[in-house]
Amino acid sequence: MKRAAVPRARRRMNWALLQERLDALVATFDRRHLSPDPLERVLAFTDPAEREIGGLFAAVLAYGNAKAIVASLDDLFMRMGGRPAAFVRGWRPARARVLAGFRHRWTTGADVADLCAMLRPALATHGTLGALFAECLRAGEPTVREALGRFVDALLARAPDLPRDAGVRHLLTSPAGGSACKRMNLYLRWMVRGGDGIDCGLWPAVPASALVIPLDTHVARISRFLGLTRRRTQDWKMAEEITASLRRLDAADPVKYDFAICRLGILDHCPSRRNLHKCAACPLLELCTA
Repeated sequence: MKRAAVPRARRRMNWALLQERLDALVATFDRRHLSPDPLERVLAFTDPAEREIGGLFAAVLAYGNAKAIVASLDDLFMRMGGRPAAFVRGWRPARARVLAGFRHRWTTGADVADLCAMLRPALATHGTLGALFAECLRAGEPTVREALGRFVDALLARAPDLPRDAGVRHLLTSPAGGSACKRMNLYLRWMVRGGDGIDCGLWPAVPASALVIPLDTHVARISRFLGLTRRRTQDWKMAEEITASLRRLDAADPVKYDFAICRLGILDHCPSRRNLHKCAACPLLELCTA
């Protein structure tokens, strides 16, 4: 009697092959494949201070169509005189009029003004956001989960009279509520990782080993295809599960795979359903459970 085929989803994970193929993708998807991406606008700054503050604005607005995000950032940074860090350090309520009329989907100029009002005292006290985040770290915590929550709380504490329904609260997401915090984890990736020509590497006090993958629809879908997670809900638990799987490939820098995995989806190399032409060319085909 012919033996039944083993369902693809139950195949034993070949971690060595997965590492080999993902490392090859990391080498393939370099900075030449960045566009369109909000990180382009962050890397356009040469001053580390401008990258740090411009990076936060770019990350919190990183929702929706990539080209629309870049266009919104161009508008915002133009209003800020091309120097978001200088704009924030010199923030005063009268400057809100410069932001009037700005809009990125449901984020308004008033939301950006609220964020500027939080960032100015944070920078005045700590010098950089990196120094503030380092203060939020605690020894023995395996990931940035708790530190990110403290970081967001520290910023929101600068605006004690902020209404509960203020739009800026949706920009500064915290793991405390279970959110995947895709945009905040993206910001941390940009600030912490470096040396590959993609991320900025401005916060050496934060270990790359503690980062959690920025979870978007592409990363979630492809990670399920590869067996990196079995979860269906895109929340913090899924992000941590995927990161834990990637940590088996590189414990010191698990999130280095984020850019390559995400590009597979953004560039439509990995379709949501099997496509004979596209799937045949994929180096991950042997590992895919789709």
